[in-house]
Amino acid sequence: MQDFDLSEFEIEEKARKLRICRFPNHVPADREDSRGIAVTGTGGAPPVPVESHVAEEKGVYYIKSPLVGTFYRAPSPEVPPFVEIGTVVKPDAVVCIIEAMKVMNEIQSEVAGEVFEFLVENGQTVEYGQSLVKIKSV
Repeated sequence: MQDFDLSEFEIEEKARKLRICRFPNHVPADREDSRGIAVTGTGGAPPVPVESHVAEEKGVYYIKSPLVGTFYRAPSPEVPPFVEIGTVVKPDAVVCIIEAMKVMNEIQSEVAGEVFEFLVENGQTVEYGQSLVKIKSV
């Protein structure tokens, strides 16, 4: 993996799937190498956090998308959203899901705080690193 500057490798054949990560808690970033072959990795850079502090707004945290996909506030249309504006969440609380390649990925808060703004609409396509939800520390 180091020789090819990869931080993550995944292969799937029939009913078997193998995923190898060079960095723990790594958030994948898709790209193509010089030969046009799709690879996943950050080129040896440290892992990218799902949430980050924003200097302009003290005490405000952004939950960011760790992958490209479709944003959903609830696990299905028949059930209520994971959180609403005003919901106080603890670390590891599920706040939304991102559907990518028919896999529902639960997105969790890394901080305790109050949800005070959704930055994307339900069913909207989101990009890697795009801010999804604002949380105000309490």
